[in-house]
Amino acid sequence: MARGVGKRHSPSQIVEKLRDGDAMLNAGKTVSEVVQHLGVSEQTYYRWRNQYGGMKSEEAKRLKELELENSRLKKLLAEAELDKAMLKEIASGNW
Repeated sequence: MARGVGKRHSPSQIVEKLRDGDAMLNAGKTVSEVVQHLGVSEQTYYRWRNQYGGMKSEEAKRLKELELENSRLKKLLAEAELDKAMLKEIASGNW
């Protein structure tokens, strides 16, 4: 499955699925059985473990909020830099 295709999970859903996966692993299930039960690929499972492992739902939600805010601020900065470049071009008379 290509990246970005399929169901998006909320941070709290991911944390819950990771908890379920941990319980299954502790009960003797294999990683293959766990990812099949969770309905995700092994790659997704390990990516989630790296990003959300050990977090509580509230922490994961806050992380996602901060990532979205960071993305928004980067976009605003890029737009401001573009505006600045356009004003320099106009001011130099090369417009």
